Amino acid sequence: MYDKSALMTLVREKALKFGDFTLASGKKAKYYLDGKQVTLDPFGAKLVAEGILDLLAAEGMPKAIGGMAIGADPITSSVVVMSAVRNTPLLGFLVRKESKGHGTNKFVEGPVQPGDGVAIVEDVVTTGGSSLQAIERVEAFGLKVQRVVAIIDRMEGGAEAFRSRGYLFSSLLTIRDFGLEPPT
Repeated sequence: MYDKSALMTLVREKALKFGDFTLASGKKAKYYLDGKQVTLDPFGAKLVAEGILDLLAAEGMPKAIGGMAIGADPITSSVVVMSAVRNTPLLGFLVRKESKGHGTNKFVEGPVQPGDGVAIVEDVVTTGGSSLQAIERVEAFGLKVQRVVAIIDRMEGGAEAFRSRGYLFSSLLTIRDFGLEPPT
């Protein structure tokens, strides 16, 4: 079972940094959430995987899970492994930022087939740009995006961007869980 309190503690201790930062979206921020400090930590990977699997079990289990490399890769791996442990197996896939230019030259890698229902995962959602790019690529491949799941929602427009395009969105945590508010 997912332990929200333990995940919040780990994020506070390892991932939440204060200062002046430029985010992947180009926005300026007074805090930064370094999701890889949690997703590449063994206890963090377990907490994230349990949380995402609990959320998916309650809201509808897809056939596969994945997202934009490199941020989604450790999330995907931990969820895939934990799904086997729970005997609710999910396939994993990754979405390349650029095609590798040789071999199959695909943007989507993994044991998925056109028509499969999938969830897109992300560590931290701000505007949703990275996940929207992943969605564009997986839909071009023929996958059916059922939902987007994040570890943390910065509450800066990502959820609205997904919903306005018809995608369900949920997150394990929001910045409000850390006493922070989205910019106005």
